[in-house]
Amino acid sequence: MNKHAAPDLKAAHIKGGVATDQRHDSAHKHVTGTAIYIDDMAEPQGLLHGCLGLAAVTHGSIRSMDLSAVRSAPGVVDVLTAKDVPGENDISPTGRHDEPVLADGVVQFYGQPIYCVIAETREQARRATRFAKVEYDEMPFVVDVADLDPLKDKLVTPPLTLKRGDARTAIRKAPKRIKGRMRLGGQDHFYLEGQIAMAVPGEDHDVLVYCSTQHPSEVQHMVAHALGVPNHAVTVEIRRMGGGFGGKETQGNQFAALAAIAARKHRRAVKIRPDRDDDMTATGKRHDFVIDYEVGFDGDGNIHGVDFMFAARCGFSSDLSGPVTDRALFHCDNTYFWPAVHARSAPLYTNTVSNTAFRGFGGPQGMVGAERVIEEVAFALGKDPLDIRKLNFYGEIGDGKDRNVTPYHQPVEDNIIQRIVAELEESCQYARRKRTIAAFNANSRYVKRGIALTPVKFGISFTATQYNQAGALVHVYTDGSVHLNHGGTEMGQGLYLKVAQVVAEEFQIDLDQVKITATTTGKVPNTSATAASSGSDLNGMAAQNAAQQIKDRLIDFAVDKYQVPRDQVIFLPNRVRVGNQEIGFADLVKQAYLARIQLSAAGFYKTPKIHWNRDKGQGRPFYYFAYGAACSEVSIDTLTGEYVVERTDILHDAGRSLNRAIDLGQVEGGFIQGMGWLTTEELWWDAKGRLRTHAPSTYKIPLASDRPKIFNVRLAEWPEAGEPTIHRSKAVGEPPFPLGISVLHALSDAVASVADHTIFPNLDAPATPERVLMAVERMKTQFAGG
Repeated sequence: MNKHAAPDLKAAHIKGGVATDQRHDSAHKHVTGTAIYIDDMAEPQGLLHGCLGLAAVTHGSIRSMDLSAVRSAPGVVDVLTAKDVPGENDISPTGRHDEPVLADGVVQFYGQPIYCVIAETREQARRATRFAKVEYDEMPFVVDVADLDPLKDKLVTPPLTLKRGDARTAIRKAPKRIKGRMRLGGQDHFYLEGQIAMAVPGEDHDVLVYCSTQHPSEVQHMVAHALGVPNHAVTVEIRRMGGGFGGKETQGNQFAALAAIAARKHRRAVKIRPDRDDDMTATGKRHDFVIDYEVGFDGDGNIHGVDFMFAARCGFSSDLSGPVTDRALFHCDNTYFWPAVHARSAPLYTNTVSNTAFRGFGGPQGMVGAERVIEEVAFALGKDPLDIRKLNFYGEIGDGKDRNVTPYHQPVEDNIIQRIVAELEESCQYARRKRTIAAFNANSRYVKRGIALTPVKFGISFTATQYNQAGALVHVYTDGSVHLNHGGTEMGQGLYLKVAQVVAEEFQIDLDQVKITATTTGKVPNTSATAASSGSDLNGMAAQNAAQQIKDRLIDFAVDKYQVPRDQVIFLPNRVRVGNQEIGFADLVKQAYLARIQLSAAGFYKTPKIHWNRDKGQGRPFYYFAYGAACSEVSIDTLTGEYVVERTDILHDAGRSLNRAIDLGQVEGGFIQGMGWLTTEELWWDAKGRLRTHAPSTYKIPLASDRPKIFNVRLAEWPEAGEPTIHRSKAVGEPPFPLGISVLHALSDAVASVADHTIFPNLDAPATPERVLMAVERMKTQFAGG
């Protein structure tokens, strides 16, 4: 327990402490247009603009590149190529040296940056890129991961294998067996604010980089490597992003490096902001998978063993494909205990843009594989998939059934999925609606309905153990106001607000006394990315640690000055009780300053207990699990494949929420984004390897009108984190995303009704209207023939 925590009745008087509903700190600026993003900043005098020149073949060597017409175009100051990189021509986040700043000699995907135009205006830079004359010797290429052999073809990073028990024997001995394959599509981040970087040169070799990034320290490192200077020469700052979703964890490196190279070379500030088409073409996306599975089970639906192969389209370089495909395997169990399991990843090389982090970081893809197995078993037995789900849930500690060990050998010690699902099943009236839908379908010729209730268990922590650390800097000024800085980044998810609430709670001061400041590598060094749903957990703890250090000094000062025991120094709302008197917080701070007490502290936190041995496929990669469940009902038009989501009910576990208003928004947004991934958002490459869905005209994210007609979202009232997280809250960034799986399975249920649930729909994702229609026609044909 936090030794400094004030009693709840006192905390209730703080304007904005933890566990209170506070609006996003920038909400009023978002809606009035006064929130300052990088492109809104006052432009430095003499600012130059950059634009990428993209390759026009999918795979090939560059025979010649004539840029003379580009250089002589109006307003052009310079054209950068690989030879202009003064340091290392590499921005690989994993250190595998396989991702150049600019392609050097060989092009590995259509749209790969091969040069960068620097001009007086952005329009001049964009126009000039058209004048390049590049000749290629084209080479064979592969785009579709389904065309590859996961055991033989080229990988971008070593695969992972998880195993517990003898899956092959368990499957062979099981009374029933099924083998299948599923295709699972990728997803573009489609952040509102695109990639952008502005570099301002300083003295010596210094450069200040404003970059829309979730990982300022990594941008710092990559820019330093590209410039050939120490890290201390590069400062990266970011106040806010207009969305990230993982797309700004590594993908900002290239734009920042090029802006910094040009800024240093010309001693002028340089900004690079690609348009939406170039952004979507040249930056990575969510990994799409081909999932092969085999399952052995009995007549009741008990699963005896499973075998998975997750083959991922990774693109031309490693980027974060290793940890992404690892996490897919970590979640191939979702909420289910596999008595024997064997799971392998295949991070396959393809001639496409290198795929990267995306909300859930591979976990949702693993869960879809688990849910496909459950659905297959249910159809084979003619049972409700929910019954098969509940039958195979992880057990609870102490139930004597020994059903709580994951495929990576971590015990599930905080399992609450049974209660989550039971409460949601009752509150959404699942059984009654299931009967009503069956009656509707029996009497409706062209419109069919479907329903599905799917669970979520999401592991919280970076699987790379070293990233589970955070720093923070807290200053208390003599008027009692507080300056807060930490390594987390704000992309609209409310992290800055939550951490400020933690600091306000610690000092027992009103929230408006805490100043939220831009993330910068010059204040808090060596930070981890704001990812893996760890932002509040890590940075909240680090900020609390810094505040506690200052608080301890204030207590020691009060004890010495007023000669009272420590337990008689109590922080109350905006004041401190010292013995029998009360002193305003600001007054005590001023007194401490006059007595030369340090009022600044650097906080630090590292997640305890976690460890991971990748070679053995064993360990405790996650500090805890977050849980949730969603029930969705859909209607499909069997003549067109078009569909609507009629209703969704969600019950999600956020522990003891730091801010329910923010967390509810995260759950709602996560669900819609997950639904979009599995329904309308389709990435498509043509026969020449060109991405054709590279603009909102061809790539369909969910609209406001696509949300469920009835949308009931609740946070579970009773749970709190089993581990001592920040104020017993739980992460809520990524865990809600897989709740969208319920829509995919509701669509599958509706399609299955065409054949009275006698034929497995085998519905791949994204389940676009076209794909739904094809599945319906397939069901009709098979049903009529059988």
